[in-house]
Formats: sequence, structure tokens, C-alpha cells
Amino acid sequence: MNEETINHVLWKMSDHLDNSQMVKLRSTLEESLQGEEEDTPEKSSEELLDLFLTTKRLEGRSEKTLRQYRITLSKLFECVGKNVCVMNTEDIRVFLMRYQAERAVTKATIDNIRRTLSSYFKWLEDENYIYKSPMRRIHKIKTILSIKETYADEDLERLRDDCEELRNLAIIDILNSTGMRVGELERLDIDDVDFDERECIVLGKGEKERVVYFDARTKLHLMKYLASRTDSEPALFVSIRRPYKRLHASGVQSMLKKAGTISNVGHVHPHKFRRTMATTAIDRGMPIEQVQRLLGHEKIDTTLNYAMVKQSNVKMAHKKLMS
Repeated sequence: MNEETINHVLWKMSDHLDNSQMVKLRSTLEESLQGEEEDTPEKSSEELLDLFLTTKRLEGRSEKTLRQYRITLSKLFECVGKNVCVMNTEDIRVFLMRYQAERAVTKATIDNIRRTLSSYFKWLEDENYIYKSPMRRIHKIKTILSIKETYADEDLERLRDDCEELRNLAIIDILNSTGMRVGELERLDIDDVDFDERECIVLGKGEKERVVYFDARTKLHLMKYLASRTDSEPALFVSIRRPYKRLHASGVQSMLKKAGTISNVGHVHPHKFRRTMATTAIDRGMPIEQVQRLLGHEKIDTTLNYAMVKQSNVKMAHKKLMS
């Protein structure tokens, strides 16, 4: 009965007290109702962080994402200097303000940090380590929506024309045609590609498989590249020189940067192909839900952020529909 009474009082007070006050209230109630304070060992912030990362790893988060979680949350622990279970909303606000002031980062970066903290404190709340998340009153940070660059048709043709290696030409074509992530490209094997159907299976975020499609030009360049290889490596793309090993994302990025310099095309990087594909698909009438499926986005808002509708088409549509 005492435990039920304690939980009822805590539930009634949860909207009025922060986590540290709730902990003190429980301790006081237990001491008063039970005659002695319950000796419950407290997990450190670092121990809870390890448990959180283990949970997220089981959910399929990438190691890159897990490393970013650890870096961000460790900075929070260092700045606030409290056990995470007794941190309050003001502690979080001070951390975010200090982080932005000391590092002069954008509001978009701060909002990404806010989302990481929200995920962590929600997990703590769901796992009953805290009574309520201090992130409840910290809302999304408004950011300026900037127009992201895409490749013009002329840029793509210059990049293709200046390719001296069949491999590099095939990489440019498959990135532009499928819109896959560079990490997905890195993990592709030859067996993942169906040349008859002009499609391949990629392993995306959260270890989720999806099918992407490529055009006839990409098929021809891929087949020429594979016919020129003499190695037995299963990877779709390998290094130019011996030993022929799987080409990593950093190698793709380096190759594209060099290609941009040679072709005099600015800001050449893998993700720009993904954005270009999404924009082109929507511009040509593909429903946004289908573009979302091709890109492997869980939320359609993410797809909308990737795709930029050309202003000329907006003008034409307005004339057609509104004039």
C-alpha cells in the first residue's frame, strides 16, 4: 500500500517538480511511510549512456550515429556536472547556449543536438530512470531554410566527359541515377545488382534493405567497368590499384572532389547527387511518396528537405492553373 501511495503522490506532483525534486520527494515519502530510506544504488551518467547506446545499437543505429551520440552526451555531462537523472530544463538550456556561443555553430547544428538530447531523455523516461524528460519544454529551434545546390545538366556532362577511369564514370552515373547514399554504395556487391531489371538492393539506415533503379547509360558503363576488372573481389567498386579492395566512402569522396577540380565544377560531393536525383524526379512529376521510397526516408518531411522544385516550373504551373 505504501508503494501505491508514493507512486500516486509522485504522479500528482510530476507536473510541478523537476527530476531532482522528485527524487528528494520519493526519498522523503519512503522514509516517512516505511520508517527507513531505501538503499538503491544509483547508476552514473556514463553507465546510463552505455545502456542507451546498447539499446540504439540493437535498434539498428549505425556506429557513426552512436559515436555522435556519445560525443554529444559526454559534452553535456561535462558542462552540467550533475548526474543525468537530476538534470533539469534550465541545465539543458544553459548547455545549448554555451555550446552555440563557444563554437559559433549554426542553429541547425544546435537543433540536431537538441534532437539527440530529446532521444536520450525520452529513453531515460521510458526506462523509468527519470520521472519526466527535462526536454519537454525545449522546443524545436527555428532555422533558416537555405536552398541546397544541385548539379546542372552541364555539370554532369563535364564530370562524365573528363572521367579517365571506367570505374569513376560508373560511380557518377549510379549515384546520379539511383540517389543512393555513399555508404550504401560502399557496401554494394556485384551480386546485389540485377542488370536485366536495372535495379539493385541497397542496405540503408537502420539496416533496412530497399530496391533502387538505374538507367540504361548506367547499365552500360557498369558492365564495361566490370568487364575490365581482373580481380575476384565481390564488391561492386574497388580501388584502381593493387591490391583491389572494396572502395570506401572516403575514397569516393576524394575521387569526386578531384573530378570537380579537373572539370571546374564546384562543390562536388556524393550527397549532391542524391539531392539532384530527388529534385529531378519531383520536377518531372514523380509523386513525393515514391521519391521518399526511393531515397529510403522514414518521414516525408525529410524528402521535402532534399528536393528543390525549380522556380521556372512553379511559374509555369501558376500560369496554367491560376491565370
